Amino acid sequence: MRSHGHSQHRRDGCGEKHGRHGGLGFGRFMRGGRGADFGPGWGGGEGRGHGRRGGGPRLFDHGTLRWVLLSLIAEKPSHGYELIKAVETRLGGAYSPSPGVIYPSLTLLEEMGALESQTEGGKKLYSITEAGRALLAENAEVLRAAEATMDKFAARALRPAAIQDAVGRLRATLHGRMTGETALTEAQVQAIAAILAEAADKVEQA
Repeated sequence: MRSHGHSQHRRDGCGEKHGRHGGLGFGRFMRGGRGADFGPGWGGGEGRGHGRRGGGPRLFDHGTLRWVLLSLIAEKPSHGYELIKAVETRLGGAYSPSPGVIYPSLTLLEEMGALESQTEGGKKLYSITEAGRALLAENAEVLRAAEATMDKFAARALRPAAIQDAVGRLRATLHGRMTGETALTEAQVQAIAAILAEAADKVEQA
């Protein structure tokens, strides 16, 4: 059975009717409790993905997720759970969107006429339509910005463990020295500052 969406909605996907689907963004969650902050301009959507509860800037602006999903489906027809895994993989495994975020986005894209679906065995296989390809082309700049943000998020998630361990040790050591029972002398402060500055120079040159 094949279902087709309707194309009477606004082509930018931001019409009033779309609001009933709720937010389509991702929250700022990473494994290990660290959030991704990419500055202003990523503060839309109310959707929540997997991870601990919390507020803060969003990974995707409101509505941006739909173009990411549409681009993935343009590469190959996909089921909803395949799209969840594809987004998780793209983000270096640091974030997994929930079905409650993905499926409303897919429903919206169907209603916009950008997708069509075939139901087999109780599962929907989504395919892009010609209207969907046109929408993807129209929103290419938004998609490129989203992909760039995803790449930054994945790079942050994939920091080498050895470097993370070293940074963690440095933080703990500095905290211990600066909060000890005995205050640092001026000579100790200057010595530690010089060591840190030298280390920073060496990191830049490595």
